[in-house]
Amino acid sequence: MVDTSGEGAANSAAALDDAASTLMNIWSRAHNAPDVPVPSTQLRALFVLERGPVNISNLAGELGALVSSASRLCDRLEAAGLLTRDPGRDRREVTVRLSEDGQALLDRLRVRRLEDLTRVLALMPASARAALLWGLTEFHDAASKPDDEGGSLSMLA
Repeated sequence: MVDTSGEGAANSAAALDDAASTLMNIWSRAHNAPDVPVPSTQLRALFVLERGPVNISNLAGELGALVSSASRLCDRLEAAGLLTRDPGRDRREVTVRLSEDGQALLDRLRVRRLEDLTRVLALMPASARAALLWGLTEFHDAASKPDDEGGSLSMLA
């Protein structure tokens, strides 16, 4: 039987925190490779842009940054050839989107992450992999539910 009490949830959270730390280390290996031309803050912006073009104000909101900081970040990404700016209809608003090179970088990172994760998962028994995937799916679904403010804890929800 699963303990759903507050104490059981706290114990589960502590165990999840340990596992998440390991997962984040595996996940970030690809991002910290020597051939990745941008730091993690800029990668985060690229992952936001992968969902589709946005104006700089919305990008700043997604990143929790000031518009001026997001604009400078976009300058650096554009200079690196990883994003493209498109003038808006009213010429006051600029839309930024992932360039082909930006998408290629994210694709390379995703392949590396999947290779690293596959190596670890291959060391686990099939039943443990199935349980892990079931639990992570349930966790994602719970984190994606709207909170009191109408948002969710899942960035991709």
